[in-house]
Amino acid sequence: MTVEVVTFGCRLNAYESEAIRARAAEAQLRDVVVVNTCAVTAEAVRQSRQMIRRLKRENPRRPILVTGCAAQVEPQTYAAMREVDAVLGNREKLSADSYAGFGRGDFGVAGSERIKVNDIMSVRETASQMVDHFEGRTRAFLQVQNGCDHRCTFCIIPYGRGPSRSVPMGSVVSEARRLAESGFAEIVLTGVDLTSYGADLPGSPSLGSLVEKLLHMVPELRRLRLSSIDSIEADPVLMRVIAEEERLMPHFHLSAQSGDDMILKRMKRRHSRADTIRFCEKVRRYRPEAAFGADLIAGFPTESDAMFENSLKLVDDAGLSFLHVFPFSPRTGTPAARMPQLPRPEVKDRAARLRQRGAAAFAVRLESLKGSRQMVLMEQKGLGHTPCFAPVSLPAAHEPGTLLDIIITGRTGDHLTGTSFPESGA
Repeated sequence: MTVEVVTFGCRLNAYESEAIRARAAEAQLRDVVVVNTCAVTAEAVRQSRQMIRRLKRENPRRPILVTGCAAQVEPQTYAAMREVDAVLGNREKLSADSYAGFGRGDFGVAGSERIKVNDIMSVRETASQMVDHFEGRTRAFLQVQNGCDHRCTFCIIPYGRGPSRSVPMGSVVSEARRLAESGFAEIVLTGVDLTSYGADLPGSPSLGSLVEKLLHMVPELRRLRLSSIDSIEADPVLMRVIAEEERLMPHFHLSAQSGDDMILKRMKRRHSRADTIRFCEKVRRYRPEAAFGADLIAGFPTESDAMFENSLKLVDDAGLSFLHVFPFSPRTGTPAARMPQLPRPEVKDRAARLRQRGAAAFAVRLESLKGSRQMVLMEQKGLGHTPCFAPVSLPAAHEPGTLLDIIITGRTGDHLTGTSFPESGA
C-alpha cells in the first residue's frame, strides 16, 4: 500500500505533501500515514490531533508519522500521543533520508529516533522539490519561497517555518516547465511570505521579476496564479505584469488581517487600511475584471465594536469577495497571547458576522458575472473555475484539465452555470 498523506492548512502545505509523498516513495516507505499539520490556530492543532486519533482507530496497525508546522513548534505534544510513531520537523519532512529507517519498519523508541525536529531558524536555503504530480488536481502548486522574517504579534508561523528564503529563479522556471509539460494548465506560486521573494538571492530579484521571467520562459504555461500576498510589498514590476499579462490570473488574495489601523499596528502589520483599498483600486484600473480575497482575523485582543466595524466595512470599501475569516486564537509564545483577550463568545460572533458579510459579497460577485464570457479550467468532473476564481458547475462530460470558453448563464447556490461559447468548438 502506498503512503497516505493527510494535509492541514495552506497551499504551501499542500505542495509539500506532494513532496512528502515523493520523498517517502524514494525511501520505499509503505503502508504508513503521514499527517502534515498546521499551527496557524489552536483549532488547527486540535483538528490534527483529532484526525490522528481517528486514523489510528480506523487502522490500529498502520504507523503514523506527524510533521508540519505544529509538529515543528510543539513536537512533544505529538510525541506524547500514543497513536503517534514518529515526529518530523518541517526541514526533515522534505528529505528522503528522514524516512529511510521507517522504510525498513523501524518505528518507535526501539527503532529510529522517534523525534526528528531540528532548529528551523538555522535553515538558510529552500530547494526546489521537483514535484511533477498532484494527486486529484489539474492545478499545480509551485513553492518559490518559505519562511518569514516578520514578527506579527499573533503569528507562530515564523517559528515553524524559519527565516525567509527563496528558490532560485532557474529552479522555479525548470519546475514550472516540467509541470506545464506534464499537462497542468495552471500553476499557483506559493510561499509563506510570497511578496518577500528574492531578498536573499543574488541581485535581490523581486516577485514581479520572477513572474515576468516565468511567463516569458514557459510560453506553454496557460495560466499562472499567485497565492496570498502582502499588498504593501507588491513591487512595480509585479504591477506592470498584472496590467499587461493576461496569463496572470486576475484573482489576488491579500493578507489584510484587519480593516482597522489601530488593530493593524497592534498586530505589527506593515500596511494600513488605506493601503489595502488603494491596492485593490489600482489593480482594478489595470484589470477591471479582477477579484480580491483576504485573510481577516475577528476578535483580536483590544478590538472594540468600532474597530470591528472597520473590518466589516473593508469588505465593501476594498471590494473583497473571497474571505478567509479566522476567529482570533491565542498562540502560546506570541505577544498577542499576552494582550487583554475578548470573551470567546464575542470572538465567535464577530467571526460569524464577518463570514456573513463575505458570503453576501461573494453572492454579489457571482451575480455580476452573469452574461460574461469566461475561460473555465475544469478541475474535476462538473466543476471548474474562471480566471477570477469563481466556481462554475458544468456538465460532467468535460474532462478535468480542459479549458472551456463559456458564457455564464446563471447561478446555483455558490456556483455559476454556463454553456459553451458557439465558436469554441467545445
